[in-house]
Amino acid sequence: QVQLAETGGGAVQAGGSLRHSCAVSGLTLRNYVMAWYRQAPGKQREYVAEITRGGSVNGLDSVKGRFTISRDNAKNMVYLQMNSLKPEDTAVYYCAADKQSHAQWRYWGQGTQVTVSS
Repeated sequence: QVQLAETGGGAVQAGGSLRHSCAVSGLTLRNYVMAWYRQAPGKQREYVAEITRGGSVNGLDSVKGRFTISRDNAKNMVYLQMNSLKPEDTAVYYCAADKQSHAQWRYWGQGTQVTVSS
């Protein structure tokens, strides 16, 4: 079974930082593109960032310069470092995996809540 287990959510004041972690099992991580998505209350799920098998990074314009996606294939871990958090970042955050970038991703984590207070 493929599992993406997420940790690192929580509540933080505006301007603070959190690091999300996604522990991946059941697949060879180096063969997969990884992504982070988020879903705010009353809104559709949106793309946040992705990292390719070769380590190239893309991200949502509103989080560039604040969020950093990274991966450690040896540890089967993917991270989202979130700095300078804003109330607008409040959402449930999900990690996702597939062998290539998609609008629809094959595997998803359970989601973790991030709440940013003003």
